[in-house]
Amino acid sequence: MEKVRYIVKGFDCPNCAAASEEYLRKQDVFSEVTLDFNNRYLYLTYKDKKLNKEQVLALIKNSTDDEIELFEEDEELKEAHEKLFTKDTVILLIRILLATTLSIVARVLYPNANLFWVCLSLYLVAYLIIAYDIIWELIENIIKLRNPIDENLLMVMASVGAFLLVLFDDAEPAFFDGVLVIVLFQIGELIEHFLTHKSKAAINKAIDIRANTANLIEGKDVKVVNPSELKVGDLILIKVGEIIPVDGEVISGSGNIDVSSLTGEPLPIGVETKSKVLSGSILRDGSLTIKVEKEYKNSTISKILDLVQSSGERKAKIDKFITKFARVYTPVVLGIGILFAIIFGLATSNWGTAIYRGISILVIACPCAIVISVPLAYFAGIGLASKNGIVIKGASYLEGLANSGVLFIDKTGTLTLGNFEVSKVVNNVDLVEFNNTLLIAESRSNHPLAKAILKGKKIPEINPSEIDYHEIAGGGTLVNYKNDEILAGSRLFLNNNGVEVSKVNEIGTVIHLAKNKAYYGYVVLEDIIRDNAKELVSKLSKAGVRVVLLSGDNENNVEKVSKLVGIKEYHSNLLPQDKTSFVSAEIEQKANKKSVLFAGDGINDTPSIKRADIGFAMGGVGSDAAIENADIILMNDDPMKIHQSITIGKMTKRTAIFNIVVALSIKLLVMILAMTVPNFPIEIDVASDTGLTILLVVNSLLLIYRKVK
Repeated sequence: MEKVRYIVKGFDCPNCAAASEEYLRKQDVFSEVTLDFNNRYLYLTYKDKKLNKEQVLALIKNSTDDEIELFEEDEELKEAHEKLFTKDTVILLIRILLATTLSIVARVLYPNANLFWVCLSLYLVAYLIIAYDIIWELIENIIKLRNPIDENLLMVMASVGAFLLVLFDDAEPAFFDGVLVIVLFQIGELIEHFLTHKSKAAINKAIDIRANTANLIEGKDVKVVNPSELKVGDLILIKVGEIIPVDGEVISGSGNIDVSSLTGEPLPIGVETKSKVLSGSILRDGSLTIKVEKEYKNSTISKILDLVQSSGERKAKIDKFITKFARVYTPVVLGIGILFAIIFGLATSNWGTAIYRGISILVIACPCAIVISVPLAYFAGIGLASKNGIVIKGASYLEGLANSGVLFIDKTGTLTLGNFEVSKVVNNVDLVEFNNTLLIAESRSNHPLAKAILKGKKIPEINPSEIDYHEIAGGGTLVNYKNDEILAGSRLFLNNNGVEVSKVNEIGTVIHLAKNKAYYGYVVLEDIIRDNAKELVSKLSKAGVRVVLLSGDNENNVEKVSKLVGIKEYHSNLLPQDKTSFVSAEIEQKANKKSVLFAGDGINDTPSIKRADIGFAMGGVGSDAAIENADIILMNDDPMKIHQSITIGKMTKRTAIFNIVVALSIKLLVMILAMTVPNFPIEIDVASDTGLTILLVVNSLLLIYRKVK
């Protein structure tokens, strides 16, 4: 199965996008389809045969009357987001002004009975000017056998019904109302278009802190270029206040850089020659010359932005529910309006009044307030997380955080700093022989323990053709060098490989060493517990999240760390598959549907990160495999961000639920008023619907500006 991503441009509203998504999903060629209206991405997973861009575009155009464009290159996205005033919006503004003017003139002339047909003609012309696109879309829906029950049908029925009131003696002619309903609806569409556009732009601006230019050093000259033109090995100059455009290494100069856009931490970091710097950081003082190590598209900030903008592929359950709800809600309210008009008319014989009240019900039925504001809330929540140094790969994970039940957490590099130091050496052979053998055993490992052992030591010269190196996850290393077999790792690892090792009572992590089945001794390494590890456990417990420590370390160390940070449940001496088994067992037996979380940093944790409902990876020191497979990345390796993530998840869910409850409550209230209050103005129905949408969209947008403790 092949997966592709397009940038899609031209959808006027989430309803249109949802209808096209549903249409594409029904095509046999696709196994999965997701259309992210907020970020304008279309994700397609093919079963077998792949379609080209033109064929995909043709399918989309079969499902909508919107002017859709499809792009393959990311460069087109900027244009799609920045273009606010289009030809269509300008024409619509002119149509609104013209229709309104004609209607006002007709209303002024209407009291003169001799001018009835003149006034009616003006109203009809005004109506056709403002409503022709809505009528045409309704006709196309019917012709193309698409579901015609949408806001277009509601508006046409309501406006035409207002014109037909002239046929009934018990109701005043409502020509002006008929035109005004469509005028207000079109104004509402424009406002929603501008507001959602601005909201999405504000969210993207808040998280997109990429540099627009770079100072490329060419000999003695400095040339200002686009960062995308930089190549690995280029030298660039960073001045005070500038954003570092790409990842690199400081060649000369020194200064303090602000990494808050990446990690959410306000304190600047000092850098000097040989320091590694990340794109998206801001130089606060000093001057730096940097050697480019990654191209613009592969740099840290570009990857983070891509992950955030791709988050719409994994929609929240509540988002999917809203899409389905809108498809049911509109026909139900349409049925209520028609049924009420019939019952009221039969009961009172006042058919004009009955139709007028039925029209009022139809006008308030549009579900746009919910359909637009709820997905926007999750988009804003992901943006808020990104601003705080938390990269969440999908709205579904953000939603799952709000319902967290248990967190399985690794020890080394997660609750502890992972900065080990050798505190003790117990050798059964000559110390030089012991040290050289241990250094050879750890020479090619990237594990934090190996790095601590190798730190500051001179590794013996090793002929690559004479060494066969294997690292066993959760166990240790097995090295064949010059026909010697060297083992370094846990007691269980050596025992399983034929070396008898007795249990030792040491506080710290013990690495045993053997050569050709002869036991050489061991080293003890000690780690430092993070300052806020205890606070994290306390806050998670108060939030109703059970914390369980899973570690491959020995029982003494795991018990000691657990007691110091306040964890009551812990398991030691675990292999990677053992950790995954604990996670799997919890997922399979959970009765309350709470999310199962796992947080780790190393390659050993990757299987558990993937298996959990939501997997956290420590982004700074975490392995590429863990980050690739994680659902949430903590950019500054601070485990307290786990609690912060859960807080953001709950804030986002509360915002979404608030929007739904308020929207339905106000619509129900206006609907009751329309049913019970004589001559309840239709204009209030339309205005309240548009005003409600504006209110809830703004409420969703404000989420990105919230402070997270």
